[in-house]
Amino acid sequence: MPYVKPKKHLGQHFLKDKQIAQNIVNALLSIDSDLPILEIGPGTGVLTSLLLSQLEVPFKVIEIDQESITYLHEVLNLPHEQIIQGDFLKADTSHLFENQFNIIGNFPYNISSQIFFKILENKQVVNRVTCMIQKEVADRIATKKGGRTAGILTVLVQAFYDVTHEFDVPPSVFIPPPKVVSSVITLQRNETVQLNCDEKLFFSVVKQAFAMRRKTLRNNLKQYKLPVSITSEPLFSRRAETLSVHEFVELTRLIEKQRMD
Repeated sequence: MPYVKPKKHLGQHFLKDKQIAQNIVNALLSIDSDLPILEIGPGTGVLTSLLLSQLEVPFKVIEIDQESITYLHEVLNLPHEQIIQGDFLKADTSHLFENQFNIIGNFPYNISSQIFFKILENKQVVNRVTCMIQKEVADRIATKKGGRTAGILTVLVQAFYDVTHEFDVPPSVFIPPPKVVSSVITLQRNETVQLNCDEKLFFSVVKQAFAMRRKTLRNNLKQYKLPVSITSEPLFSRRAETLSVHEFVELTRLIEKQRMD
């Protein structure tokens, strides 16, 4: 029988607790949806097996590890047409399904942030995401305005998704156990079709605003060469983590206006 060995370079930690796996699936399916589902990094298929038995919608997995692919096909009888061999970060998601889809997965901790950036690039088609990630990253994504853990992903994700912290998961339920606590979160696409500003500039402003966390916006946004009449405003004496998504949109519009003048 095929066996899947956890590979450190792929950041693999295989979930072995079936009840937690069921709770993750339940979190994704808590809102009725007829959208297809993509599982990222199924590994030994603990989520896959549950999805196969519960779903009545199109379902695919994307996996980079050949051992996992062999296991999924030969042990779980997952048809080859439902298995995409490759790297989600490099995949052309526009051709995975006809239109919108949902995502589930135990994301490799070493690339979880990159996965979220990829999801943001495809926000028009990614409707809902339920995933398990490192608790530290989950707390950062889910934190509210002014939270000490707020960062780039906090603002960018919350600009387009409502974030729910589902539950925490201890290291003991994985093979091998990670050195950190994990968390399951759900992202649900909000009603923002497009931000009321230049989105490319918005992403740039947010990233630059958090460049040096202890610095104020006045220091971090110097590259935009704003006049003193603007940077002397109280807003620029604040740190990035204290701004809401709306305030970052307004800040972007301000910089955009200065570029046009």
